[in-house]
Amino acid sequence: MKIGLLGHGVVGSGVTAITDSCARKKVRRLEVTRILVKDESELTDPRCTLNVEEILQDPEIELVAECMGGLEPAHTMVSRALEAGKHVVTSNKKMFANYCEELFGLAQENGVTIRYEASVGGGIPWMSNLTRIKRLESVLSFRGILNGTTNYILTRMEETGRDFEECLAEAQKLGYAEKNPTDDIEGYDVMYKAAITAMKAFNATPALDAIPMYGIANVSSVDLAWAAEKNCSLKLLACGSDDGKSISLWVMPVFLKKEDILANVSGNFNAIECNSETLGKASFIGQGAGSLPTAHAVVQDMLDVYVGQDTALGEMESRTICNDNIHAQFYIRTENREFFRPVTREVLLSGAIITEVMPLSEIDRMIKESEDAALFAAMVYAE
Repeated sequence: MKIGLLGHGVVGSGVTAITDSCARKKVRRLEVTRILVKDESELTDPRCTLNVEEILQDPEIELVAECMGGLEPAHTMVSRALEAGKHVVTSNKKMFANYCEELFGLAQENGVTIRYEASVGGGIPWMSNLTRIKRLESVLSFRGILNGTTNYILTRMEETGRDFEECLAEAQKLGYAEKNPTDDIEGYDVMYKAAITAMKAFNATPALDAIPMYGIANVSSVDLAWAAEKNCSLKLLACGSDDGKSISLWVMPVFLKKEDILANVSGNFNAIECNSETLGKASFIGQGAGSLPTAHAVVQDMLDVYVGQDTALGEMESRTICNDNIHAQFYIRTENREFFRPVTREVLLSGAIITEVMPLSEIDRMIKESEDAALFAAMVYAE
């Protein structure tokens, strides 16, 4: 099978490293023949090109692997590849979360498939395991640490007592965080992955702007100190559940008791847990990013296309997101404590408050109405 590769950065170079060197018989049949790169400085391989038409209009290329990242031009190129009757594999969670319905439609219209294992969890086989579970029963819920950058920062803050900016700088120096870390620390990266997981787990197409999303950009060492007092770890989680009518779906830092399996996942690792009736809770832990782990997932998808393995979704439907049934206490650190006084149970020495037990949807509404850009919010003792 001849393959066109879009992008030859961290993930794309990992793909060619695997396909060019792997001795496995089936992998040797995956031949990357053209590689689209951004500029002349990247023309380091005779297969490289600056002209995407050499991939999209080549009738011998049966599969296009998109490892560019971002919305455009990735979205346009993937759409054109599907319209040209080429299978697509993507690692691009942002593009896929925003355009999945359209892309599935194009794939169906043109008799090809689009696969996206590498878009969530890096090298963890998360999508394929959800597919296997759903062959027997419905997925009831999931929760997980889906971003290695933020998990590394929170781990280092917990271990060293240093503040956010210092640990972010350390993550950037080690290559765990981008120069512009906004998508990671504000929670967007996790939100895209949560939406894709809900799509696979619940056959839902959630509206991204309906997902409550809180990142760690405003976290402070005082928040981690409170966690230590309570024998907790602070983790940025994505959580979702399906009651058959609507789904709950949210992204938020959570103070987890140390006995919780997710509380003990450190560094830049990802960990995801799902729950179904007969299997119960199943957890998957591994490298959530990086060149070779993510490329591993891309090549696995290529092999699925090559051998004709069916990982198609069932019937998709738009589902309402409703978080009224998610009740918890919340930790709020804000300059506008008076606004939250009606729901305050305890004021801490640091000035942060602990709320009464209340719906996530209600605290989400109050946080937005408080208009405090420096506010830090986390759920307390969620399971």
